[in-house]
Amino acid sequence: MTEAATLVIKGGRVVDASGERDADVVVVDGRIAAVGADLSADRTLDASGCIVAPGLVDLHSHLREPGKEEAETVETGARGAALGGYTAIIAMPNTTPAIDSAAVVRQVLELGRTAPCDVFTSGAITVDRAGEQLAPMAEMAALGVKIFTDDGAGVQDNRLMRRAMEYASGLGVTLAQHCEDDALCGGGHMHEGEWSARLGIAGQPAEAEELMVMRDIALARLTGCRIHFQHLSTARSVAMVREAITAGLPVTAEATPHHFTLTHAECAGYDPVFKVNPPLRTEADVAAVKAGLLDGSIATIATDHAPHTTESKELPFDQAPPGMLGLETALALAITELDLSITQVLAALSWVPARVAGIDDVHGRPVAEGEPANLCVIDPEVTWVVDGAQMASRSTNTPYQGREVRGRVRHTVLHGEAVVVAGEPQR
Repeated sequence: MTEAATLVIKGGRVVDASGERDADVVVVDGRIAAVGADLSADRTLDASGCIVAPGLVDLHSHLREPGKEEAETVETGARGAALGGYTAIIAMPNTTPAIDSAAVVRQVLELGRTAPCDVFTSGAITVDRAGEQLAPMAEMAALGVKIFTDDGAGVQDNRLMRRAMEYASGLGVTLAQHCEDDALCGGGHMHEGEWSARLGIAGQPAEAEELMVMRDIALARLTGCRIHFQHLSTARSVAMVREAITAGLPVTAEATPHHFTLTHAECAGYDPVFKVNPPLRTEADVAAVKAGLLDGSIATIATDHAPHTTESKELPFDQAPPGMLGLETALALAITELDLSITQVLAALSWVPARVAGIDDVHGRPVAEGEPANLCVIDPEVTWVVDGAQMASRSTNTPYQGREVRGRVRHTVLHGEAVVVAGEPQR
């Protein structure tokens, strides 16, 4: 065994889908070589007091490249992901140009080839995400794309969405939907309710999300297509997904940290850092999202990492773009704010999203001999204060600036290589 190829993660508590146990983990040539007591290797990563787990998987990252590199690049986004414990992220297609062709898919995959986190990409459902013509999904699927979405916009045309779902069923891929009825929410900049009325800001009613959730559940029943609902934010959306899952429909859903930690009251100061799409909702909606995560109706936590330049986020509320940073804070917010066990938190952040993304052959795997060494080491008790200026992103638009949270990644191992050590990036 050579020094470069051999390391031991020592003194931690292993947590994966099979349970918990105290064990050291030896990694050789990109794979787990042994899991047990009193193991040694040429290089040691200290995991005392820590959880050793499969690397996290994000279903929903906006990496901005190509086209908006001033806000983020694939490299900077992946570095932030690795610092957050992620070994795999799914890039969203609302780039410039949109990821709606094999050529752009190849470009993004090549940009991610040397990143400190595996970068997969989704593909657009429609050409240029315009909702008018289906994109060449088969060509993108042939390159390994397994999730298709027009994220940032919902597919408005019912007939077109049915065709997309029938097409996706034949390809064996998943469609992910940004649920938003444009006719209802057009011109709105926050949740329509008490606070939008007080502030004089045009709002988006909860029904704008719920109508599309209802439609796509019906279309999933009709077509048999796997549908994944992105960033659910309302109590009725959660309830409909819960009923669909109980009925055996091929439906999954995600929640973002900001939708289980923040409400529309945060917008009281007109600060665009709290502007996001779908918007922050009511306390009752936040409680419903938390309940969905607790009972498994919402099986995954996704960041919706959405960096924006300082200049764009300093525009007036109704002109600023929606979006918040998320990759470096998601784990800590889940540990701090949710009434879930560490195993439940890791399931929602690691092996369940890996399965939804169709990458569970490599990511979210058990910590066991012979498995790929894509791992994170988490100190679940350490507290720290969020500071956007200290993050890896090119942007700083975190709504949690100055907030104390609990739980932080100590090390991240990608394909056997330590890409984060003691909280510091290695490449």
